[in-house]
Amino acid sequence: MTRTSTLPPDYHCHTHLCKHAEGEPIDYARAALAKGITEIACTEHAPAPEPFTPGIRMALDEFPLYCEWVEAARALEGITVLLGIEADYYDGCEAFLEEWLDTHPFDYVLGSVHFLRYERERDHAVTPIWTGDDPASTWAAYFARIQLLVKTGLYDVVAHLDLPKRFGPAPDPQIVEAVVKPALDAIADAQMGIEINTSGFIHGPSEPYPSLSILTWANERGIPISFGSDSHQPERMGGHFEQAVKLAEMAGYQQRASYRQRQRVMHPLTEAPD
Repeated sequence: MTRTSTLPPDYHCHTHLCKHAEGEPIDYARAALAKGITEIACTEHAPAPEPFTPGIRMALDEFPLYCEWVEAARALEGITVLLGIEADYYDGCEAFLEEWLDTHPFDYVLGSVHFLRYERERDHAVTPIWTGDDPASTWAAYFARIQLLVKTGLYDVVAHLDLPKRFGPAPDPQIVEAVVKPALDAIADAQMGIEINTSGFIHGPSEPYPSLSILTWANERGIPISFGSDSHQPERMGGHFEQAVKLAEMAGYQQRASYRQRQRVMHPLTEAPD
C-alpha cells in the first residue's frame, strides 16, 4: 500500500558498520515509515582500500553485508529503500572510488569533506577541519576542498555543505560569501545537488547544514536539494524536517530531488515519491 507524506525522503542515515552509529537499514526504514516517510537512502560511510580513518567507516569486506541489509529493508511494505553511500573526498581517493562506485548499483552517492588533508607520508595522518582560531582560514581551506570534490565528478550530492560551523564560529558574512559562492558555482556547473542536513539542529549551530543564506545562493544557481537527517540512531529519521522544508521555501525552493540509479528526478517539496 502506498502512503502519502508531507515530509520529503530522508537520504542520509548510517548503520553500526561505521562504528559510531546504531542499527541496520531495516531499523531506519521502520522508524522513517512510522513518521510517514515513504522513501529513504541508506548512506553508510564508504570503505577505503588503505588505512584512511578506518575507525569511522565500514570495512571493504563488510560491503556485501551492507548490501544484504539494504535488500532486507526493501522487503518492508510501504517504503522505498535506496542503496546509497557517503564517500569522503581526500587526496588520491579517485584511484579507488572511480572503479568502486561504478562497480556497484548505487542509487545515490553523497560526497563529504570530513578532513582538510590526508597525508600518506605521515602514516596516513589526517588534518581536522578546524585547525586553529582563524575562522576565515578554516572556511577558505574547507571550501577549496569542496571544489576539489566537485571536480572529481564522482558524487551526486554534496553533504553538510557548511560543516565547519559545527566546530567553531563562522567568519564575517562577507568572507563566507567570498568562499562559498565559488564552491556553489562549481556545484552548479557540475549539475550536482546539495543536501539540507538536519543534524545541525542537534549540534552547536542549531540550524541545518547549510544555512538559509547559503541555501538562497544555491537556489539562485539552480542547484537542486535533497534532505537528510544524517541519522546515527533510527529514532532520528526525519528529525527537524518540518523546519528544513520551511527553510527551503524561505530560500525560494519549490522542488526537491529524488534519485534512482544515480539519475535525478524533481518533485514538489512535499510530494510523496512514486
